[in-house]
Amino acid sequence: MNTEFKDKVVIITGASFGIGRATALAFAREEAKLVISDVQDKEGESLAKEIIKQGNECIYVHCDISKPADVQNMVSEAIKHFGRLDIAYNNAGIEGEMGFTADGSEDNFDRVIGINLKGVWACMKYQIPEMLKNKKGVIVNCSSIAGVVGSQGLSVYVASKHGVNGLTKNAALEYASQGIRVNSVCPAGVQTPMLDRIVETSSGLKDQMNAMHPIGRVAQPEEIAEAVLYLCSDRASFITGHELLVDGGFTAQ
Repeated sequence: MNTEFKDKVVIITGASFGIGRATALAFAREEAKLVISDVQDKEGESLAKEIIKQGNECIYVHCDISKPADVQNMVSEAIKHFGRLDIAYNNAGIEGEMGFTADGSEDNFDRVIGINLKGVWACMKYQIPEMLKNKKGVIVNCSSIAGVVGSQGLSVYVASKHGVNGLTKNAALEYASQGIRVNSVCPAGVQTPMLDRIVETSSGLKDQMNAMHPIGRVAQPEEIAEAVLYLCSDRASFITGHELLVDGGFTAQ
């Protein structure tokens, strides 16, 4: 077994479901020490117990990433329990309400931007100083193909994910010489509860979603998790400031 991540301390936000959960299990398989967080406490705590039962170290921390104090506490708990921070996967995010730009509400705008964009900024704000202490670290931010192309009816989500890619590139430039790599992963459709909520809004949308991907289907969460682990690995040691599209050919059309 590849043990590159053995004993590495990894923070994962939005870990209770979908891509976050799959990534936590993938890092656990590699014997990393995990700090998982979410606002869905029951599911998050259950995942932590599952990982511990497998013989790995893991703690669960409640964290609403739109609240910087929550993020600061999450990072502090990681340092308290494990003494350092090596890797962070800032995965938490929401799709928000669907609707054309002029029909959107201010509340939806504030909520989506607060979680998807401000939340990623807050995570890096508190993660980077801990990584600087060790003069190395890796951050992967979860963006989306909506961070590189538009998507009708999801204007605020698109804006938030474009912002994530911008934050990622800027942080990569600022800290490259100090041993910290920062990249984003940009999935297309992934079989997660978020996708389920979207396809339930219209009959036949699931089939349409599959057909929109040249590969003929949406991704499984585990496929995105493998991309995250790659970006965090030494195999990606010369990659920083990059938007890794994991999209089944979606943006090649």
